[in-house]
Amino acid sequence: MGPDNASLASRTAPPVAARTAGSQYDLDMISVSKSYGGPDVVSDVTFTLRHGEFLTLLGPSGSGKTTTLLMVAGFEHPTAGDIRVGGRSIVDEPPQRRNFGIVFQSYALFPHMSVLDNVEFPLRMRGVAKPVRRARAAEMLDRVGLRGFGARRPRQLSGGQQQRVALVRALVFEPTALLLDEPLGALDKRLRENLQLEIKAIQRRMGISVLYVTHDQEEAMVMSDRIAVMRDGRIVQIGSPVEVYSHPRTTFVANFLGETNLFRCTPLASDGSFARVQLSDGTLSIARVASAADINRGTDFKVSVRPEDLAILNEGESRETVVMGRLVDRTCLGPTMRYAVDALGQVIVVNRQGSGLWPALNQGDPVRVGWRRDDAQLLSEE
Repeated sequence: MGPDNASLASRTAPPVAARTAGSQYDLDMISVSKSYGGPDVVSDVTFTLRHGEFLTLLGPSGSGKTTTLLMVAGFEHPTAGDIRVGGRSIVDEPPQRRNFGIVFQSYALFPHMSVLDNVEFPLRMRGVAKPVRRARAAEMLDRVGLRGFGARRPRQLSGGQQQRVALVRALVFEPTALLLDEPLGALDKRLRENLQLEIKAIQRRMGISVLYVTHDQEEAMVMSDRIAVMRDGRIVQIGSPVEVYSHPRTTFVANFLGETNLFRCTPLASDGSFARVQLSDGTLSIARVASAADINRGTDFKVSVRPEDLAILNEGESRETVVMGRLVDRTCLGPTMRYAVDALGQVIVVNRQGSGLWPALNQGDPVRVGWRRDDAQLLSEE
């Protein structure tokens, strides 16, 4: 197995001595906004990157995630708000004084330098003696499976190897945090998936805080401790991957983070945890709510149910909500059977995992589709 495919999780290199955990390494964004003379491209963004945490800014193009990262790095200056490390404002400090390691999609390796020279460059800029920096750079290359590659030029490396060089160059000086902006975007799917796990393994072993920018939902789910979903310059939800996937706050979050079915509905009553709603065909249903306040201020309500939480019901089976429909199509996706059902005036997607099949169904057959109330979430756009 070559260096591009070997998993760092299985390597036995000793970990870098862990820093003492504490708030001195927490990064705080406090009501940060950015404007270039028109509407804000980042608006009132607040979050804390905790010591040793992997936090991902996830959103579509133009959502403000890269601009947010550039303000953390010091390449953009906020129009309003503050950025602090350990309670100390760094908003007026230049990038070179912020002690952040940064990796962009382009890697920005020096083509005229050897791999070893590239990795030791940040230490040279910090006045570290040559023998010390050479030993440190060689150690870091060994950690990522690139022992013996130090004399090569970046153009002599594969894309995955270049990405590793860029990563260890950003880590060699033991930064306060690591900032990564779409670092895997130029790689093919298989290599990207391998490197996702390797970056996470490095982060865990070194105990470093990571602020990661991506538009790839699966990448965010695999790598993150928490995900901040951004839209139109704002953070619309922040939480663990399980929280934002299973308990989305808006239809945008539900749609952006995975696939979901959205059913138009009218809320009838709520106890603060669940709401009684009426679906478009008159069926009464129950769905979870994030808070009673969401119902009071929301508009354009929908019930969200993930495809894997729906079931085509056999005779005698039931769920708390059942709707009638007709089978449009079914597709085998390897371990998953995917059913398309015409119901509630739309096409509903139902996924079935595993080898067990529902009764043989043909196109046009009537079916009953059901779900449990714990698997339904009441959402709005506000």
